[in-house]
Amino acid sequence: MWNIIKELKRKDHQRYLGGLDFFKYIGPGLLVTVGFIDPGNWASNFAAGSDFGYSLLWVVTLSTVMLIVLQHNVAHLGIVTGLCLSEAATRYTPRWVSRPILGSAVLASVSTSLAEILGGAIALQMLAGIPIMWGAILTTVLVVILLFTNSYKRIERSIIGFVSVIGLSFLYELFLVDIDWPAAARSWVIPSIPEGSLLIIMSVLGAVVMPHNLFLHSEVVQSREYNKRDDSSIRRLLKYEFYDTLFSMGVGWAINSAMILLAASTFFAGGVQVEELQQAQSLLDPLLGSQAGTIFALALLMAGLSSTVTSGMAAGSIFAGMFGESYHIKDIHSRAGILISLGVALLVIFFIGNPFKGLIISQMVLSVQLPFTVFLQVGLTSSRRVMGEYANSRWSTFVLYTIAVVVSVLNIMLLFS
Repeated sequence: MWNIIKELKRKDHQRYLGGLDFFKYIGPGLLVTVGFIDPGNWASNFAAGSDFGYSLLWVVTLSTVMLIVLQHNVAHLGIVTGLCLSEAATRYTPRWVSRPILGSAVLASVSTSLAEILGGAIALQMLAGIPIMWGAILTTVLVVILLFTNSYKRIERSIIGFVSVIGLSFLYELFLVDIDWPAAARSWVIPSIPEGSLLIIMSVLGAVVMPHNLFLHSEVVQSREYNKRDDSSIRRLLKYEFYDTLFSMGVGWAINSAMILLAASTFFAGGVQVEELQQAQSLLDPLLGSQAGTIFALALLMAGLSSTVTSGMAAGSIFAGMFGESYHIKDIHSRAGILISLGVALLVIFFIGNPFKGLIISQMVLSVQLPFTVFLQVGLTSSRRVMGEYANSRWSTFVLYTIAVVVSVLNIMLLFS
């Protein structure tokens, strides 16, 4: 009897996945999904829909399928090895291989931070008339404070919740506008490359399959207190992580598609070319009326802040991993990575004449770096020295390398177009 009472008082029981525990693991994927509705995505999707109608919807589908495979694979690495992608690269690959790739990944995070800071600055201009440069400085300073004080955790849910409401608003509006659903359905699955569309295709691809998010997911997935005591626990955990990734990326696919569909039905149908992000506020008019502009700007600001935070975290994780360390905000290497990403991005913004074009190009840069990260990731997750019995199967390796080759081919086509 006394033993039973002592057992009831214990608070250090090992946790095992049960029915409701599924919801505990819905998190890392959603944090990564913040990147699905960041300012860079908004610009790429609105440009795709306004310039080419429904015809580039297939890029969202292809990108999302790629992302599900890649994100699950990199989370697999984090769960099995206890290392993020950057740490694993530093430990298991020669410096002449890891250093250039990780360095280019830091530059990719700079490109991402540029888009997110620009989005926040555009939002501040819409809300308060603050010039882009000053808005960029304010956004950067606020994000640095949020990251360095860890206070972001206190408002993370409200930011993601608010931005999600706007994303759901885009989905809801699909029922309020005239969509040619048969044409849209064909465009989702049948690739086409209209003349002059390759830059936008690469921009949409880079906006969805962000290389820095692969590093971030492998880091974030370790922040949960998982029970990895035995083989069955690890395999069950990998299954639940896949559900998290599938659910989160599915939400992202729906919101990205909705943006393109709305832009196509509103701008492309009317022959209007989107040349600045502020134009897109009219997409919310049917639902929000006269308040559309203010709510759009607030959503853009929240999207910019939240995604800049995740971009900074990714940069900190990559840079710390180069020194064999995991991300920790009090670690000098993590802080240096954050400051490099945000600082260089802010500096570049001072030389950008067209913010909307800057957003498009920044996303295209991500797709250029992506093959290097994917080849590195697949090499690690296919190695039995790294993954042991959890190494990729031959089929998985083939699929992952095919993704890297497809992105590489698209990059070459862009180079010679």
